[in-house]
Amino acid sequence: MGEKAEASRERIMSYLRKRSNDGLPPPSVREICAATGLKSTSSVHNYLRELEEEGAIKRDAGLNRSIRISDELPVIQVPLLGRVTAGTPVYAFEDVVATIPYPAERHGGGELFALRVSGESMKNAGILDGDIIIAEKTRTAHNGEIVVAMIEEEATVKRIYRDKDAIRLQPENDAYEPIFAKEVTVLGKVVACIRYYGW
Repeated sequence: MGEKAEASRERIMSYLRKRSNDGLPPPSVREICAATGLKSTSSVHNYLRELEEEGAIKRDAGLNRSIRISDELPVIQVPLLGRVTAGTPVYAFEDVVATIPYPAERHGGGELFALRVSGESMKNAGILDGDIIIAEKTRTAHNGEIVVAMIEEEATVKRIYRDKDAIRLQPENDAYEPIFAKEVTVLGKVVACIRYYGW
């Protein structure tokens, strides 16, 4: 993203925060244009879409003046535990090293935990080295779901399949081979992936 686009997005966010702090309702796109000096409504629409995709704001589909700043929405704190690989399995420590904010509205009610990913074996599923995954604790999962699984005290994140003779933990990267095992303990089902830049 260019410096000009980033500066425009920052102006939009500053304006949204000011309106919120002043107790005013969310603005229209034309009001954003007038307040920020941006001339194109289509550009503002694009910036708002990008900010929404990144989780900075939230909008209700089909409703005007529905922009809300995400850090003003209710969140829960998810414990970040050790590390898990998206590559060769490694031991995942259960020590809580931090907490990760997660939108309360996305929480289905189950117990959640977070792990930092190490490795590239799930990159085709959009899970990259250094990402943080949010998982819901469960012992069961359907074929094809992405899970955190334990094999002989080693943890990994893969898609799970129950084949005829074994359980297959399938990577999402052709450079990695699937893992076959007779016994696999599912620790959780991945429900979200979070990426922080420069953290």
